[in-house]
Amino acid sequence: MSDSPASRLQALFEGHRLTPTQRRIAHCMVRRAADAPFLSSVELAELAGVSQPSVTRFAVALGFDGYPALRRHLREVAPARASEDAADAASYNTYQQAVAAEMANLRQLAELLAEPGPVVRAGRLLAESRPLPVLGLRAAAAPARGFAYFAAKVHPDVRLLDEGGTVLGDRIQAAARTGASTLLCFALPRHPRETLDALACARAAGLTVVTVAESAFAPVAKESDLLLPAAVGTGLVFDTSAAPMLLGRVLLEAMCDALPDAQARLEEFDASAAARGLFVE
Repeated sequence: MSDSPASRLQALFEGHRLTPTQRRIAHCMVRRAADAPFLSSVELAELAGVSQPSVTRFAVALGFDGYPALRRHLREVAPARASEDAADAASYNTYQQAVAAEMANLRQLAELLAEPGPVVRAGRLLAESRPLPVLGLRAAAAPARGFAYFAAKVHPDVRLLDEGGTVLGDRIQAAARTGASTLLCFALPRHPRETLDALACARAAGLTVVTVAESAFAPVAKESDLLLPAAVGTGLVFDTSAAPMLLGRVLLEAMCDALPDAQARLEEFDASAAARGLFVE
């Protein structure tokens, strides 16, 4: 398993029963893994949007005497580079900071993929599901559409679910009745209640739920059988999601590896596209 700052934080939080507020703090710390050991309790509270006493209670819930003890522990295991990276980032303007944060998210994703087992397992589950429903509502609609667009070139039956409403549950149940075994969900903040309802519906219908979310502490975790985290950037007015998009492409690769006829389907599409003059060379 990777020994990155993010993975060490994930390991520290695992096995603890955290309240929703405490999960929010944990998510914030994972997202800011590089500089988490150097944040004061007030700074962490502001970043997580919680009260300072909540940060103290969070540290106690993890087994520490208080937040200073938690921070000392994090500093003992933090790489020396972390404080230097934080100092460098402080000299950037707002736009540079947003790009630097996305680069950090991608590095974190690369470190998590050092253990490819969960992605390989997810790829097999997606390849075996006929049909394959792909869910993404509101902010998560874009990565869901991107995945579904490319997946349809190699998978025989991909069904995009990117609109909510009462019909959404009908479509999930219909997919289950016609043979679906897995649902892939992209879930990004802010999380629509409809997404949670849809995942509960999918699991009630017997589907295995594979979810790409911004954190293992996201609200959708409780309705997911396999959650793959990919952090989002929060430095701009609207969140940025380079890491979830890239993780979607990684899942496509894993699914192609598990589909014996994927290459043949791609070649068939290329021949058809050339015959119809679809693309300008």
